[in-house]
Amino acid sequence: MSLALQYHRSVGRYFAARAVSGTRAGGRLAGALASNVAPLRLVEQADPVPADESWIRVEPVLSGICGSDLGLLTGRSSPYLGPLTSMPFVPGHEVLGRTLDELPGLPRGSRVVIDPVLRCAARGLPACPACIAGHTSRCGHITSGALAAGLQTGFCADTGGGWSRRMVAHASQLHLVPDPLSDEIAILVEPLACAVHAVRRVPISPGASVLVIGAGTVGLLTLLALRKLTAAGEVYVIAKHAHQADRARELGATQIIGIDSTARTLRRSTGALLVEPELGESYLLGGMDLAFECTGGAAGLNTALRSLQAGGTVVASGMPSGGVDLTPLWYRELLLVGAYASAVGACAVGEEPSRGDFPEAIALAGSAPLNGYVDTKYPLEQWRDALDHAAAAGRLGTIKVVFAPGRS
Repeated sequence: MSLALQYHRSVGRYFAARAVSGTRAGGRLAGALASNVAPLRLVEQADPVPADESWIRVEPVLSGICGSDLGLLTGRSSPYLGPLTSMPFVPGHEVLGRTLDELPGLPRGSRVVIDPVLRCAARGLPACPACIAGHTSRCGHITSGALAAGLQTGFCADTGGGWSRRMVAHASQLHLVPDPLSDEIAILVEPLACAVHAVRRVPISPGASVLVIGAGTVGLLTLLALRKLTAAGEVYVIAKHAHQADRARELGATQIIGIDSTARTLRRSTGALLVEPELGESYLLGGMDLAFECTGGAAGLNTALRSLQAGGTVVASGMPSGGVDLTPLWYRELLLVGAYASAVGACAVGEEPSRGDFPEAIALAGSAPLNGYVDTKYPLEQWRDALDHAAAAGRLGTIKVVFAPGRS
């Protein structure tokens, strides 16, 4: 038996959280809302058991709290994902842990980061066409096989998750952490792998102009991947807080844009025509080549669609929420591309498979200026404080809030 945070399905609590989070007060109190309304509780539960010799027990050292977790707890995640989970599950898909068993080439006590996608290999199934092609984030078998339904570790009743003191992982999910990489940087590998994946989802021509919407963890790591893995030209970043702007400059942003001045700033920079409708928000005729929407909010996607030149591309890497006016998508013939999780091989159209997103992220993490991104660690017992802090991270000057499950 060990300590874990457990999520239970409750339609009533889901809609209660959704209703309150949609108000102005709910936006300010998202952490308190998550801790008091969401069906989450701290329990002593039986430790997950490895299904066979290809599975091992893992002791989480650090586990991140990400925007999709807060979206789930505040009722902002789509019901679309409900059938792709199994209850009760332990959240936590950003995991740095130590192995409690041995695998070939992986001794007991090894530090590992976990690729959370529960693809065919983890489910004991022959590889589906997506997995064969290296597009493991598109696996079609995430509700079948030897495991209960679960799109990822952290959403599956059988595996446990990082918000606990014990979980299990399949050999295909494990990546050894190099000794020089600190725990505080290693825990950023999973979201960095997602950022690498997002940047690889579309061809980016040398010199292309790019807009990154959001400068939280996802946005900053997407900027890092853009600067290290592509030949993009000017990269503009929309940042809400001063500390986020400072980090973005450190990673190579061309210019920082305030959330209320995007269209006018980009008009001056690109020479585009600024159009101001009688009703609704202004937009550009002309503008950027690409936009990466990294907030998951309707406002961010709306900004992306209104900031691109005709034929431009929007990559949605934040988990979407809320309704958006898609008229610009239609009228300007834009491309809207999703970027979910990470993959074994590169995913850009026409690109040959390359080093997987996790190995690439580990390599980037070893050389990037990521010190200080994780500055607050909470024991599981302080989960209400942790969620409150994560929900207000930007305002409080924090990039990433994590659990340290082994602490008391």
